[in-house]
Amino acid sequence: MSSIESIIAGVGSFLPANVVTNHDLAKRVDTNDEWIRSRSGIAQRHIAGDDEATSDMATAAAWNALDQAGLKPRDIGLIIVATVTPDKTFPSTAVYVQQKLGVPPGIAFDVSAACAGFLYAMNVADTFVSSGQVKHALIIGAEKLSCFLDWNDRATCVLFGDGAGAVVLSGEEAQTAAPPRGVLATYLSADGRLAKHLYADGGPATTKTVGLVRMNGKDVFRNAVQEISNAVFEVTERAKVSRHEIDWFVPHQANIRIIESCARKLELDMDKVVVTIDQHANTSSASIPLALDAGVRDGRIKHGELLVFAALGGGLAWGSALVRY
Repeated sequence: MSSIESIIAGVGSFLPANVVTNHDLAKRVDTNDEWIRSRSGIAQRHIAGDDEATSDMATAAAWNALDQAGLKPRDIGLIIVATVTPDKTFPSTAVYVQQKLGVPPGIAFDVSAACAGFLYAMNVADTFVSSGQVKHALIIGAEKLSCFLDWNDRATCVLFGDGAGAVVLSGEEAQTAAPPRGVLATYLSADGRLAKHLYADGGPATTKTVGLVRMNGKDVFRNAVQEISNAVFEVTERAKVSRHEIDWFVPHQANIRIIESCARKLELDMDKVVVTIDQHANTSSASIPLALDAGVRDGRIKHGELLVFAALGGGLAWGSALVRY
């Protein structure tokens, strides 16, 4: 009996047209370009308009991924949207994407794991696809973080941006004469004892508000370097792959110093790391698929190459995935 591999059949992204530079932010908050760049590596971010909902950005990214995969909405059997900024408290943003794409009735739901959300969604989608429950799955990371930033807090408001990235996972029979393709291994974890370090200070069951982003930067930095690196060690061990075989490290784009520190711990040259934080800032669940799409579209990432994704975010939740593209 042949096994099914969950391969990446298409990638896509969407960024709002409104670009806000560090110089633009300096006009509304006590900061400057040098301060932001030196601490985060960010030069600009995209900010969605009032008429751009999370589902709108997710849908636009999904269309691009479907186009690259050569698929139609009718082919999709599963939609998972990773987001902490849903259109509404309920129903899920995924059902709005389903409606806007014209996908027929099927499985659609959201995952809320903050910056690790896309990896949580990929793990779940891989289970559906590799087991044969669905043929094609659409995984989307989409965030409108600008809607709950404290624009008076220069420690957080300068770090985040809006956008969406999408991946189509398709099930294909394994080729016995070729190396395994698609999702080779995943690893997920979380520690609720650390939730106090990165969270929103509101919610329908507590404050009846959305709340604002709050972060203890030093604690997040320390945990991110440790757990992102450990997640890569774990996922490569599960797949019995040497880290030195990795062609591309596609990490969550939270802070350039976190990315560089992880690369050193993993003994990976920065030439093997996809970095988009300077252009996108931290887009939470959207950051890994946005970075992946950038690497694919500009030709750096090629079919057959070994990619490792890793992220840590609110929860604190973290994870990784090893994929042969």
